[in-house]
Amino acid sequence: MSSTTKRINYVLIDYESVQPNQLELLNRDGFIAYVFVGKGQTKLSFETVSAIQDLGERAKYIKISGAGPNALDFHIAFYIGRIGATDPNAFFHIISKDKGFDPLIEHLRERKIFSVRSETIGEIPLIRASNAKTPKERMTLVVDRLKSGSSRPRTLSALKSSIDAILYKQVVDTDVLAVIDQMVKAKFITVTDEKVAYKLTNYA
Repeated sequence: MSSTTKRINYVLIDYESVQPNQLELLNRDGFIAYVFVGKGQTKLSFETVSAIQDLGERAKYIKISGAGPNALDFHIAFYIGRIGATDPNAFFHIISKDKGFDPLIEHLRERKIFSVRSETIGEIPLIRASNAKTPKERMTLVVDRLKSGSSRPRTLSALKSSIDAILYKQVVDTDVLAVIDQMVKAKFITVTDEKVAYKLTNYA
């Protein structure tokens, strides 16, 4: 992806599983929302309708035409394929409590397609990063990601780059250094001659 191409975040909401609040958090550049409504769902809350209306052309409803235990899931999978065919740089966010989406997420990631399932709007990684304002809050995001990853940066410069990426390049150098300082104080890492060693077992 070129530096001039902005990645679009497509938020696909499983309205059968969750009726999310915080939809106003999607009212920002780079986000497009699809609300998938089950065949038997005939009413939406005023708060949902109002928030989606505020998104204008960056949001739409998808009414499921058929019934069945996985009908809505298949619709979401179809739209991911359809969007991905025209926007290979897309980042897909499925909002659902249904863990049945996780194998699909894993399959997409294996094919280098950015995707994640979150149970709430506020858990979307980019939004969490945007809302983290203090070094401690940012450190929590960084440590969570490092603990879940299979490899960790072993040099200070690599760690700085990783923190910048985990926080979606929404911070400046002094913010990154503040996160590293917080990690050292919390004894999650030690830095010796630019080499980084981890003690993330200290992190609950």
